[in-house]
Amino acid sequence: MPMSSHTPSTAPALETVRRYLSCLHAGDAAGLVGCFAADGRVHSPFLGTMPAAPFFDRLAQASRRSVITPLDLFASVEPQTERLHVAAWFRYDWTLEDGRELSFTCVDVFAFRQGEPGIAEMHIVYDTHPLREQVGDKYAPDPRPPV
Repeated sequence: MPMSSHTPSTAPALETVRRYLSCLHAGDAAGLVGCFAADGRVHSPFLGTMPAAPFFDRLAQASRRSVITPLDLFASVEPQTERLHVAAWFRYDWTLEDGRELSFTCVDVFAFRQGEPGIAEMHIVYDTHPLREQVGDKYAPDPRPPV
């Protein structure tokens, strides 16, 4: 496949992804949602596909602290007619609400509509097997009846 010498500017998308990582590190759910288009969706290994706002509300409820260490960013090099993609590879040191600590690397793949600054879709990619062994289904409702 021939490489194109012309690709759309990735600078706005890269800046949005950097802002996203900063908000994730800060635990800023409103800031995270603000990185997305109004109809932005998240594809999560644990929660499936859902709109960004309820996804980040669930993440905030499950989290006590997040330390995000960016490792690299990757951007589309092939011309696309409708989407630009950016991937962020980072280390996630995550303290759950119950105090358990998890550390893993993951890749979030962001899709942007051409000419739009908000994230249209984000796919979260990581090996869930070790995490499920450590914490089970951290998003499951509490089986205990309310007091």
